[in-house]
Amino acid sequence: MEQQTTRPSRRPQRRLGLTVGRVFGVPLHLDASTLLLTLLVSVLYAGFARRQLELSQLGGYLIGLGFVVALLGSVLLHELGHALTARRFGIGVRGITLELLGGYTEMDRDAPTPRVDLLVSLAGPAVSAVLGAAAVAATLALPDRTVADQLAFQLAASNVIVAAFNILPGLPLDGGRALRAAVWALTRDRHAGTEVAGWIGRVVALGTAAGVVVLTVERVLAPLALPLMLLVAVTLWRGAGQSIRFARISRRFPLIDLARLARPLLPVPTGTPLAEAQRRRAESGRPDAALAVADGSGRPVALVDPAAADAVPTARRPWIAVDAVARSLAGLPALPVGLDGERVMEAVQTHPGAQYVVTAGEDVVGVLHIADLAQLLEPRRKMNT
Repeated sequence: MEQQTTRPSRRPQRRLGLTVGRVFGVPLHLDASTLLLTLLVSVLYAGFARRQLELSQLGGYLIGLGFVVALLGSVLLHELGHALTARRFGIGVRGITLELLGGYTEMDRDAPTPRVDLLVSLAGPAVSAVLGAAAVAATLALPDRTVADQLAFQLAASNVIVAAFNILPGLPLDGGRALRAAVWALTRDRHAGTEVAGWIGRVVALGTAAGVVVLTVERVLAPLALPLMLLVAVTLWRGAGQSIRFARISRRFPLIDLARLARPLLPVPTGTPLAEAQRRRAESGRPDAALAVADGSGRPVALVDPAAADAVPTARRPWIAVDAVARSLAGLPALPVGLDGERVMEAVQTHPGAQYVVTAGEDVVGVLHIADLAQLLEPRRKMNT
């Protein structure tokens, strides 16, 4: 399954695989799960090749490994279709990752218009369709029951299936992105397009699971492939759900107002006992205020970490200075108070953290807690505070 991730500046992904180089300037990563893909496909295809071509066991495994390499090459070309089309329209590409279920292209921002979204989405399936057609032509031209003929046939089938499956109109598949673009163009509402394509994506996931079970019962699909195909269905369901959730969150971006959302600062002098600082906050009438450590001139220089403060036993708080559970303001990410919702989300997900300093010029005017932002964006979701 091939897909794209194009949300701007999302949280950095922890890569478990290997960066193997660049293709047309695009970083290429191999996820650790490609090892499982290599083993699984090599074993399955080796058995098929031995039966069809009367090969030795070693010969079957070598042919199976060759098929894996050709298959990953096809996936890479598919993803390059997305990546190079995106770059053509000025969208930066952070990298391509090949993994167990295919691959994905990570872009640094969403398409600016429905037309661009449609073209980028369809570029990958178009490449797979061309590869499939070329492999079909090669299959017809090559002698029957030869290694080259069988490899060409399997590549033809793989690319045609990939192109056909990815064009299904449900997120996170490429066809779902195309549907989103169409709904976006008709309604002028990108979020509506994402939700529609997300819900249809859930239908596609259920249909995939049902189809896999039927094909296995009818012995069209090898039982060994059942877990992998069901994993595809589960991944589709989760991806569709994430798309729906993201659309709903994105609708609320305009509600982000740092001037109202940021908690006020309550400065206390350096060396103040933690218990005393907490008492002053309770008496201030703003129990949600962020405790700050002030220097001799009254300027805030550090921020008390709520988690670290809560971890101090109550009996010890009169003997622990606020400085011991505080972080320097210089080490915290800063958000200008006038930043709009989209830019706030980009900054937060580029620099994940629990607290952010809200500034007006050189002055610190408040502290944004990530829990407050999450509560604003998903008011019905239970938050850990």
